[in-house]
Amino acid sequence: MYAIIEAGGKQYRVEEGQKLYIEKVNAEAGETVTFDRVLMVGGDNVKVGSPIVDGATVTAKVEQNGRSKKIVVYKFKPKKNYRRKQGHRQPYTQVVIDKING
Repeated sequence: MYAIIEAGGKQYRVEEGQKLYIEKVNAEAGETVTFDRVLMVGGDNVKVGSPIVDGATVTAKVEQNGRSKKIVVYKFKPKKNYRRKQGHRQPYTQVVIDKING
């Protein structure tokens, strides 16, 4: 059984036991989070929402919170002496999918 969920403005195809990196969620490591924006539940009988499936939820356990590798944002305009260098590290949450209720 699998499901398509929406978390942090992005859509993910998840199965039970899968590890997943999503946008940061306000939860500590070891806590349980519930995703109620389930767009589709697949398996033996497929349920497709319009836009979400009523009564379907996905529960997951937070493993860790962290920040990804640094990227460099460099802005440059030729012949104008304009240079800006800035770094960015995107925060993430790693979760393990426990159960798909649908």
